[in-house]
Parts: sequence; structure tokens; C-alpha cells
Amino acid sequence: MTARPYVLLSVAVSLDGYIDDGSATRLVLSNQEDVERVHQVRAGVDAILVGANTIRADDPRLTVRFGVPADPVKVTVTASGRLDPASRFFTTGRAGKLVYTPGSAVPAVRERLGGVATVIGAGDPLDPRRVLADLAARKVRRLMVEGGGAMHTMFLTQGLADELQLVCAPFFVGDPDAPRFVHPGRFPQDARHPLTLAEVRRLGDVVLLRYLITGGEGGPGRPEHRTEGEV
Repeated sequence: MTARPYVLLSVAVSLDGYIDDGSATRLVLSNQEDVERVHQVRAGVDAILVGANTIRADDPRLTVRFGVPADPVKVTVTASGRLDPASRFFTTGRAGKLVYTPGSAVPAVRERLGGVATVIGAGDPLDPRRVLADLAARKVRRLMVEGGGAMHTMFLTQGLADELQLVCAPFFVGDPDAPRFVHPGRFPQDARHPLTLAEVRRLGDVVLLRYLITGGEGGPGRPEHRTEGEV
């Protein structure tokens, strides 16, 4: 078993790097072709992770539409523990639900969720490496991170991502208060060590750019370079 899962980041952005606008209505950055692609990718992973902010803002199901034997395990990370046990993250699908939180917050989060998920301490402060190590111990070999910006930034700045699937939507947001794909931080990659472009695919009016990230910490479970069109 590898020391940690293969970590695949998945995100759709505007041409100026935003993942939403500043309105109360969720901005749609994808299209039906890409939605179908995302479900195909979900069907090939063991677990899907989103941050607690994404659960609060979007109330995602994180299930797979293609009738696979079992949906991927659902995973979230929360520092505050402010999660609604009635969210669709917890109430839809029969896959396991894992909530990682600082060790000191575990009793309160367990009480709040009332048994709808397994709550796991991951250090004080929360350490993403401990999250990945625990997932590996639970036989998660491939982890898909679907957002939001704080989660993508955490895995990228910690050097814990192996692949980025970036979908570009054909418009600009231009709102300085809107959420961006990544937050400011110290990234291990720079212009001297760029990501490796593995695939470019047109999906209607959006474009998928699939990058392999060098220098990650993945172990023997990391896949080989795949041919164009494979996800």
C-alpha cells in the first residue's frame, strides 16, 4: 500500500481564474459534456474530497451516475465543525462519509453530526498528510479533490497533489470579491519546474487541460503517464 493516495485535483474556472462570482446564485462554469466526464472520473476513484465551505455553499451529492458497484467514499475537512448532518453530502448514497478535523474538535464534531459520518482527528492544527495517511490505511488509492479553493491550495502548497484536471470556461468574471481557484501561498512549483501537460480536450465550448504535477510524494500506487483521452 502506498504511503498516501494518488491525489487528483478537479476544478472548473473562468478565463480569469475564478470558480464562482459574487452573487448568491452558483455560477455554472461547466457544461453537460464536462459533467458526464466528471462522473466518469468519479467512477474511477476510491474517494472524493471537498472542503466544509463547499458543503455549506453548494450542498453537493458527490455520487456517480453510471451505476458503478459503489459510490466513492465521501471525505471532508473542517476546522470549525460547522456542518449540517442533513446536508446531501451525508444523506445521499450508501458510501462511507469521513470527516477530518483537528484532534481537539473531535468530540464536538461527533456530537454535532450524530453518527452520520466517521469523525477522525488529524492533528492540531489539522495536517493534510495525516488525512492522506489515514485514507491510505483505509485502502483509498485514488483521491479526487473537487474543491473549493482552500482545499486545492492546501494540497498544492503542501506538495501533495499528483494531477490537475482544469476546465476553462469561455468567459470572464472580473469580480475581485469572487472566489478564485487558488489562494495566495508558497507553491513548490515555479517557472523552472512547470507542470507537464498530459492532455488537451475540447468539450463543447469548454476546454479540459490535464496536467501531471512533478515532485509529488505519491508512492508506488501512482499511475504511469496515460495517453490522450484517458481519464
